[in-house]
Amino acid sequence: MSESAVSIRNITKTFDGKDFVLNGLSLEIPRGEITVIIGFSGTGKSVLLKHILGLEHPTSGDVVVLGKDLKTMNYQEIIDFRCRLGVLFQNAALFDDITVLENVCFPIIEHRRNIWKADKIQEVATRKLNESGMENRHFHKLPGELSGGQRKRVGLARALALDPEIILYDEPTTGLDPILTEMVDELIVATHAKNKGSTSIVVTHDLHAAFRIGQFIVMLDKGRVLLQGNRETFFKSDIPLVQRFLEKGFKKE
Repeated sequence: MSESAVSIRNITKTFDGKDFVLNGLSLEIPRGEITVIIGFSGTGKSVLLKHILGLEHPTSGDVVVLGKDLKTMNYQEIIDFRCRLGVLFQNAALFDDITVLENVCFPIIEHRRNIWKADKIQEVATRKLNESGMENRHFHKLPGELSGGQRKRVGLARALALDPEIILYDEPTTGLDPILTEMVDELIVATHAKNKGSTSIVVTHDLHAAFRIGQFIVMLDKGRVLLQGNRETFFKSDIPLVQRFLEKGFKKE
């Protein structure tokens, strides 16, 4: 396995002091690959994602991202560090009252103070939108005027605005029809290929997507890693819960 982009070392997380959402979870996410995290609802996928982003801190254990131990950082250091990460949220989470172009300009204005000329900021935003497959004729529309697939593309362009080293996708195909789901999967793969050396982390319940795009697949159960490996690792597994998950969510062709 290549060098780790994210190293999770025996972390636990409890919000009430009794029930553990993460319970001794250890995981090495390889740098430069597409890692897909799967599992039944309530297994800790979203909570793990928040730990990687530094939005949550473990009750015990360590989270090291790009060689940085997040628990040693102060508030401003965490804010600065997150500029090295990009996130495509489940529903794109665009600002409804500003245009497509303004949505992508926003993180550049906020975090790239060295770029102060408006035309330069728009040049960067335009490039990211084009790379995500958005046509210029849509740039001055509001998010409410876009289709679901177009909103995903804008959300991805915004996630890429600061040239992140890690791109995180939170349930990127939830609520989409099969055609749009395949489009988003292809977009993730294409984006990963264009951003050489970047690491992609996808949290999903969609097994079709997981096995279509995942180079490294991780299944969580009860706050721990149940199984990790490539597609064949899962098909060959004799773990009953893995077999049940595959039967319910994915039919081998």
